Order: sequence, then C-alpha cells, then structure tokens
Amino acid sequence: MERLTVVLKRTSVLSLLAVLGLWGVAPPALGQALVPYVLPLDFSRLEEQGLVLAQEALQLAQFQQYGVALERAQLASQLAPGRAEVWALLGSLYLQLDQVDEAIPALDQAQTLDGNNAGVLFSLGSAYFQKGEYRRAADLLERGLAIQPENAAALFDLGNAYFKLNQYPQAISSYESSVRITPEFWPSVNNIGLVLFEQGKTEEAIARWRIASEAAPEEPEPKLAIAVALYTQGERTESIRLGIEALEQDSRYADPNYLLDNLWGSRLMTSTEQFFQIPVVKALIAQL
Repeated sequence: MERLTVVLKRTSVLSLLAVLGLWGVAPPALGQALVPYVLPLDFSRLEEQGLVLAQEALQLAQFQQYGVALERAQLASQLAPGRAEVWALLGSLYLQLDQVDEAIPALDQAQTLDGNNAGVLFSLGSAYFQKGEYRRAADLLERGLAIQPENAAALFDLGNAYFKLNQYPQAISSYESSVRITPEFWPSVNNIGLVLFEQGKTEEAIARWRIASEAAPEEPEPKLAIAVALYTQGERTESIRLGIEALEQDSRYADPNYLLDNLWGSRLMTSTEQFFQIPVVKALIAQL
C-alpha cells in the first residue's frame, strides 16, 4: 500500500482506475504471456484517506494557509467524491481565494449530495453575489435561511443582496434581524446607515453610524461615513477630524473603488467625492 499511496499523490482516482484496467475496458490480449496482476483497490480506504485530507485542509484553513488547504481539498474531492462536506469545503476554499467560477461547481455538487445543507446554500449565495447576480444570491440565501433562520452572517449577506437590488425596506429588515440575533454585529448597523443615507434620511443614517462606531471604535468605515454626512450638513470641524482619523486608520478608504466594494451608494459616493476635495483632506490623501 505504500507504493499505491505515492501514486495517489500524483494522479487522480479516474486516472488510476484507467491505469489499473478497472474502468470497464478489458486489457488487450497478451498472447501466451502471463496476465499482469492488477492490484485491487479498497474504495473504502480511498474515501477514508480523502476524509483525512479534508480534515487537514480544514485545519490549514483555520491558520489561513488557504493555498495548501486547497490542494488537499482538491485531492480529497477525488478520493471521496460522494461526500458533500468535502465538496462544500472545496467550494468554500475557492471562495476564500476569490476563485468564484471554480467555487460554484464544487458547491453545486455539495448541494446535489445534500440538498438541505444551509451552509452550502449560504456559500452559493455569497458566490453569486460576488458575480453580481444579486437576485439569484438573494434566492439562495433565503432558501438557506428557511433551514437555518438564526444565522446573523447570512442575514447580513441577504441584506446586502437586497441593497444591491434597491429593495431598501427588505435590506433594512434583514440587517435588523441579524442585529437582533447578534447585537454586537456592527457591519449590519453600519449598512443600515448606508441604506438610510441613500433614502435621504441623513440624521437617521448618522445615528446608526455612531452606534456602529461605538461598537467597533477601531473600524474606520462608520467614522468616514459620519464625516461625509456631517460635511453635507455644513459641520466642518467634527467632519474633518473624523474623516482624517478614519483615513489615517486605513488608507484603503481613500480609494473610491474600495468604497464601492463596501456598498457605498451613489448618493454617498457623490458626497464623499466632495469631502475628498477639502484641501486638508486632499493633501492627506496625496500622502497616503
């Protein structure tokens, strides 16, 4: 079995079956020569090895060693192709590495094997959200939440999908549900502010961002949002102070594309562009 293990590390199960003549095609006749002995495969052992590899991949992922984890998960899916949890792990690792097109087939296979796995549906929803297919993302997230309704992260993702679909009441409802489950989940509070600002409810948006900033004072996003909103109201002192503090904390928030990726809407982006033209803020951004 030691030699067989070495082979398994270099080829897929299908290739190995072909090599060993077990793929349903009879080997050619060899005249009077002896028929070579074909090593029988113990498929239960192969699956067991696959599950061990999947466990190793999971442990590596916990230490953020995603590339190495992916290699193990890929081989695990070949050795244990009938296990939904292996395909789900593989799909989630592809997502972690932003390989969305590779993630979806793996997650689809996991769903085929286990149609009632809420985690798989949540991951598929996240994948389609990243592809910009927000309606499909929302549908998948809703299906997952029908199975596991008390999942704050999935409710947050659903709120984001509704937000991108301009279904503002549904977005706020999803965000609020996630906060009800996990009160300290500041991203949902922050994104309620994003929705309210797009609706023209500036004071309500500022109130939400202040709550989010108090819950996560190390996070720059709500600070910058407050700064921009205050500037639209003519408040310069606190606005500039908070804005500079936020940008010094994380220079990525000076990049409009990064703000768009974080779901800043068109109304807020227009106000942010004006805020970035304040001489002292503009000078800071030039140095970042």
